[in-house]
Amino acid sequence: MIKTEFGIMDTIDPEKNYVKYEPQKYGCVAIDDDKYINDWWPQLMLIQTYTQSLSRPSFALDRYGVTLIPPESLPALQDIVISDKRINHDHNLIALADRISQAIDEQKYMIHFGV
Repeated sequence: MIKTEFGIMDTIDPEKNYVKYEPQKYGCVAIDDDKYINDWWPQLMLIQTYTQSLSRPSFALDRYGVTLIPPESLPALQDIVISDKRINHDHNLIALADRISQAIDEQKYMIHFGV
């Protein structure tokens, strides 16, 4: 499995450049990049994100770097995850959907670490 990881950021520093790989710091959930992200890519391209810092707006995920996902983009990401029929057979997707729900409820940014 080539993993990609998603976690919740307790706080976000608008001046910081998030380039360090720290999945344990954000309680990340890992999913199989090749299995899911490729299939989701057309939908992900519609989601506003940031690459490494809030000064670098983007769309989708940085497949090989760090992406910051703002609270307003999380419902769209959640829709992608929970509409995937494989969620019924993959505990990692269920865990990801739960983490997204938590971030939505708490109005927090998520962080994504690419492959």
